[in-house]
Amino acid sequence: MDTGNTKEINLEGKVIVLGVSGSIAAYKAADLTSELRKAGAEIFVAMTESATRFISPMTLATISRNPVASSLWDEQSGWQPGHIELADQADLFLVVPATANQIANFAHGNAPDILGSIYLATRAPVLIAPAMNGKMYDHPATQQNLESLRDRGVRFVDPVVGELACGYVGMGKLAPLGDILGKVSSTISEKA
Repeated sequence: MDTGNTKEINLEGKVIVLGVSGSIAAYKAADLTSELRKAGAEIFVAMTESATRFISPMTLATISRNPVASSLWDEQSGWQPGHIELADQADLFLVVPATANQIANFAHGNAPDILGSIYLATRAPVLIAPAMNGKMYDHPATQQNLESLRDRGVRFVDPVVGELACGYVGMGKLAPLGDILGKVSSTISEKA
């Protein structure tokens, strides 16, 4: 998939930790990883266990050309925990897609999985692209969690209106990859 935006984006020498949570939109992480690599970034993917039910870690490892982290319990190389190493080397922590559950974990400082642990440990900018059922997105709890994260400086690529996996049409569809790539570029540029 060529979004057309990759040619305009230069991420050479940047390290992006891509967090993938358990949404049907997780399959789009493959195209996103490919586009980020074409733009010159080094990509390290971290997935929740539920995300691995939607897309294979092997797929993302092959496209990123790096191992994929999917469990805190698999961190066995070296003395430093892998999630801390990822958090430290990131120029950007990008979470695509982010479920209501993952957003709630971040907002409340919960770290039941590798994404929550990286989120709490990183000092890099955080960029989140939510994807979920529109009713879940509009729920006051989700909106409060989003606002809490915005207040802490987390950036978002807001979802769009479209046909959702559940069959409804409404807000909650993952933003187009071109929009996500543009926000990645502007967020990293601001950091520089």
